[in-house]
Amino acid sequence: MNLKIIDFAQIVLGIILIVSILFQVRGSGLSSVFGGTGGGEFFRARRGLEKFLYYETIIIAILFVACALASLILTK
Repeated sequence: MNLKIIDFAQIVLGIILIVSILFQVRGSGLSSVFGGTGGGEFFRARRGLEKFLYYETIIIAILFVACALASLILTK
């Protein structure tokens, strides 16, 4: 029972992680995802939604790895 819940959580976290990574467009910001021109090749600080997506991706990746390790430990 617990293993099925962990497997389901890992699938959901994997899908969310993929979507979160695809929303992060390197160098041009979040505006190009929604049809904006993006700007130039210069570095700029993450602000607002981009900063939230960055930290969300890190947290989801950590949760994904934790679920994978829990699944590995519980199968033994």
